[in-house]
Amino acid sequence: MEAAHTDTTGTTGTPTTTARLTVHSPEEMQELGRALAGLLRPGDLVMLTGELGAGKTTLTRGLGEGLGVRGAVTSPTFVIARVHPSLVGGPALVHVDAYRLGGGLDEMEDLDLDVSLPDSVVVVEWGEGKVEELTDDRLHVVIDRVVGATDDDRREVTLTGVGARWQGVDLVPR
Repeated sequence: MEAAHTDTTGTTGTPTTTARLTVHSPEEMQELGRALAGLLRPGDLVMLTGELGAGKTTLTRGLGEGLGVRGAVTSPTFVIARVHPSLVGGPALVHVDAYRLGGGLDEMEDLDLDVSLPDSVVVVEWGEGKVEELTDDRLHVVIDRVVGATDDDRREVTLTGVGARWQGVDLVPR
């Protein structure tokens, strides 16, 4: 995993912290998830953006391992949301796939994520434009395939911590 790190302030004046990483394999993507889990705490919202097959669920699987939750983390596409309780006294992982939800926050409110959020880590795949209003603070993870790469598994991952919660947090895994 290769990393570059920059801190910026968002165009709306909202504090942001950004890190960019290159991930070379699904194993490294899962390792990134395990490392990011160490930064997460109850109340954190993680938005995952990337095309089909980019590695969103693989990253979430690593988050689940790092958080020590029960159950296999798989794509919740058809059930929309899965709750994975902690086995170690930490926060539960609520894993949501908003791909089939088109109604924005109104449709997301039916899932009661605002009730789960204070006590859990909520990870939403395909959440961009749908869940930002849940909280002022969120970690937005964008996963892009590297175009023209000889290695089909290589991904560019941009981590953006939005809001005061993420200000000053080093997003680059060690």
